[in-house]
Amino acid sequence: MKSSASKRALAPVTTDPEVFSLLATSLDYARRSEGGFDITVGPLMRAWGFFRGAGHYPTAAELARARANVGWQHVALDSSARTVRFDRAGAELDLGGIGKGYAVDRVVAVLREANVRAALVDAGSSTLFALGAPPGRHGWRVRVPYAAERSRTLTTVELRDQSLSTSGNYEKFFRLNGRVYCHIMDPRTGEPVQGTMQTTVIAPTGTASDALSTTTFVLGPQRGTELLRTMPGTYALWLRGTPSEARVVTWRWPAAVRVHRERKAQRAGDASARIATSAADASPHHGHK
Repeated sequence: MKSSASKRALAPVTTDPEVFSLLATSLDYARRSEGGFDITVGPLMRAWGFFRGAGHYPTAAELARARANVGWQHVALDSSARTVRFDRAGAELDLGGIGKGYAVDRVVAVLREANVRAALVDAGSSTLFALGAPPGRHGWRVRVPYAAERSRTLTTVELRDQSLSTSGNYEKFFRLNGRVYCHIMDPRTGEPVQGTMQTTVIAPTGTASDALSTTTFVLGPQRGTELLRTMPGTYALWLRGTPSEARVVTWRWPAAVRVHRERKAQRAGDASARIATSAADASPHHGHK
């Protein structure tokens, strides 16, 4: 529901059951993350030039206008009538942080209805679902590349009836005065997230992993871990810092994680580049759900 529909949505708009369910799920993630996940982020994406471009720094006026129209509280759902409406004309919805995972789940549902027992459903590599396992294997082996050097492997996990999603600052970004501004917005500040290069989340469904990879990117390890503690079957990995000084933080991550020190230092031109690893959970879970 983009800006063309925003004015019409000041009055209730009837949706189909699937769309209404997705909107309700999205608002639930927004509430539980205290606004770290927000499907009304569209005006910010436009202001920062990421909607259909490579990005640019907005003027103070542009940013103020965008922030005035962002906030999941501006969306009202009526479950009895299955309607959605906004409380201001400039509000709009952007389901980019959850829609791909939802689509993956729909494909998986079709496969299960057709009695398909094993499949790897991949939606452009950022979200995938491992259905069952290949013959003779416990699960599907999935490689997670390193954000700063996609040819290198950060970690390899084995998944069975689980989804994995990755969010990163390498997809769309621009540089200004030595800083990187990526396309992942913090809806609470109105600015691109700083300090995180990548998050990867494992969850029971594609909808969950997609939404949570975005959410944990915004919230960071401390607040993100607090949220994940309330969500069974979730695992997370953060790649923090910069390419020349990276730090990995994990939450129940089921596999080893490695950042290649020597090549990383050479690429950064700094032999003293520091790579650190820490864990949010001293006893990582190594099994499968």
